[in-house]
Amino acid sequence: MSFEFNKCKLNDGSVIEGLYEILPEKHCDSRGFFVESYHRVEFEALGISATFVQDNISKSVKGVLRGLHFQKLHTQAKLESVVSGRVYDVAVDLRSGSPSFGKYYGVILDAEKQNMFYIPEGFAHGFYVLSDEAIFTYKCTDFYDPKGEGGLMWNDPLLAVDWQAVAPGLNPLLSEKDGKHPAFDPAGKYFDLKGKWIGE
Repeated sequence: MSFEFNKCKLNDGSVIEGLYEILPEKHCDSRGFFVESYHRVEFEALGISATFVQDNISKSVKGVLRGLHFQKLHTQAKLESVVSGRVYDVAVDLRSGSPSFGKYYGVILDAEKQNMFYIPEGFAHGFYVLSDEAIFTYKCTDFYDPKGEGGLMWNDPLLAVDWQAVAPGLNPLLSEKDGKHPAFDPAGKYFDLKGKWIGE
């Protein structure tokens, strides 16, 4: 296998189903390095049978926080990494009926490490830039639809994402839109267990 697939566990040891941190095998010599960033057969062997249809790249400076975002109608699974810099990448489970509904998992994506984060459909996503700048890239299983955008407050007290753990004294740079997302509703409907939108 060219990849190490690690299931994402909460502090109590429970697993958030479908969420993986993935470490590719890195081949280094005096010229640089080489990694396979995706291999369909190896991913499918672990049950990740996603068909990716769109690749995106964003560049952000230190202190930028993007999120927490999701797509309603054209729901997306994502395979994320950074090609330069470091970010703290967060996924929030919004699948109604999931044992980890309303829980989050965060991982530092590091260009030196070349690790990746696989987020299935039914999650909100956001990241915070830790390095002077970062180039963030992700593959999606459906096309972006601006009419189907959704979001949650990045600092919602019920979600309690501990951004401070990686960025003490956090004072994030937010877009106007990201500063206006609604609060998480623990009694609300977002996605079903397969990651399809069931909200209003």
